[in-house]
Amino acid sequence: MLQPPIGRLRRRFAAVFLFALAMALAVFKGPALAAPAPNGPTVTVQVVHASATDASSLPCDIYAAGGTPCVTAHATTRALFASYNGPLYQIQRASDHSYREIGVLGAGGYADAASQVSFCAGTSCTITKIYDQTPMHNDLPISWGGYWKGPGPNGSDIGADAMALPVTAAGHQVFGLKVTPGVGYRLDHAKGVATGSRPEGIYMVTSSNYTSQWCCFDYGSGENSHTDTGNATMNAIYWGTACWFGGCTGSGPWVEADLENGMYHTNTGSNKDPNNSGVHYPFVSAWLKNNGTSNFTLKYGNGTSGGLTTTFSGPLPNGYSPMKLDSSVLLGTGGDNSPNGVGEFFEGAMTAGYPSDATENAVQTAIITAGYSTGGGSGTTGALRVVGAGKCLDVPGSSTSAGVQTQIWDCGGAANQAWTQTAAHELTVYSGSSRLCLDASNHGTSPGTKVITWACNGQSNQQWNVSANGTVTNLHSGLCLDVTGAATANGAPVELWTCNGGSNQQWSTQRAGAAAGEEKR
Repeated sequence: MLQPPIGRLRRRFAAVFLFALAMALAVFKGPALAAPAPNGPTVTVQVVHASATDASSLPCDIYAAGGTPCVTAHATTRALFASYNGPLYQIQRASDHSYREIGVLGAGGYADAASQVSFCAGTSCTITKIYDQTPMHNDLPISWGGYWKGPGPNGSDIGADAMALPVTAAGHQVFGLKVTPGVGYRLDHAKGVATGSRPEGIYMVTSSNYTSQWCCFDYGSGENSHTDTGNATMNAIYWGTACWFGGCTGSGPWVEADLENGMYHTNTGSNKDPNNSGVHYPFVSAWLKNNGTSNFTLKYGNGTSGGLTTTFSGPLPNGYSPMKLDSSVLLGTGGDNSPNGVGEFFEGAMTAGYPSDATENAVQTAIITAGYSTGGGSGTTGALRVVGAGKCLDVPGSSTSAGVQTQIWDCGGAANQAWTQTAAHELTVYSGSSRLCLDASNHGTSPGTKVITWACNGQSNQQWNVSANGTVTNLHSGLCLDVTGAATANGAPVELWTCNGGSNQQWSTQRAGAAAGEEKR
């Protein structure tokens, strides 16, 4: 984003053919360019389904049906096409430098987080690549750097901690991508993306929980050179609290357009709208579309409910028409690799063409349907180790059956020993591909009640307090999680018992991916 020497943008004639190919991928032949909305005050519109879609459509199915197909589709949480059954992202663990691709549980489904938890147990993992779900295969590797150097080898950026952002989607444990300073992903010479003054739409799901004023937490189009090549050579969503031109209303965070040499709230730069003082949701849908010559539009939505709010729709800034886009796709940094931005990313896509409002409203509905929740936990996903035996709370045989009594077993880092503390006071585990809750059998309130796994239902016998003193108490009964008879052998059953301070009732938690010894009581 900052201002190094300006280079000459070279036109890439092959982009004409690639753009036509992207348009041919559309399921429904619709107009590639919708009439831009007029400039005016902030407007909220209700979510409606586009007529060419149905309630089961995922975001990129909806964009295709609207005539503006996705040319990138990146997510660490779920598929963005109903038919997609491939990898979402790649991780590498520190212990042996081996790799694993994290895919979906089924076509059109959610990420197989249990595979990640198991693979990363006892070590740390880095997200090394985010796969593009479109036929363009615009996968995002870690950026090689740019004018602004990253903290990695030879000035490259670094990958995100794979375990740093646990959340849930429709009750499934998944992981978002947490961008900290120095983290950045980028593909140059991407296929099918808008270049020059061709129109483009972008959305991403992010969060108000982790933002800053620094440059630049972006998702969208940048320069292949990774240097500032002048005004209008970027078209990316910026999310954060930057007020580049001064005089902004409120303190943010806001959805802004990074068009190079400025993050724009409006065509004049600053945000003067008293109704746009900041957006504060755990999950935020952020939107930018640009027709390349006369209009750009910014919107936001609550990622879990409601419609979209348009904060600006009007002319491009002076000196930015026509746009001069290059074909680099970036996530987490500025166009010149400015690497100091921070933010959270769950999913996003870029389109060929200027999406209609109806299409974007339908995509917003599809985002809400994803069921994002911070129920992925307090940030702790990992083993529960009983102090007396030094063994871990375990689902026998990784059973997916309801009613199986839990036990202790040698700690091995498997998914059936990785427990997540949710905001709802649940202790959840993935056993096989099933998400289960720790449960006091039959709502029992007497000592000796079996502690089992059961389908999560939100009832008080599935709610637990993990205390600083090491006890884990059931909210329904007030009894403590206890290893029966203070046994220490593998297979010893776990039950509820009157709290007595014994070492068989003392539990420590270890975050998955934490170094040995990083336990807390």
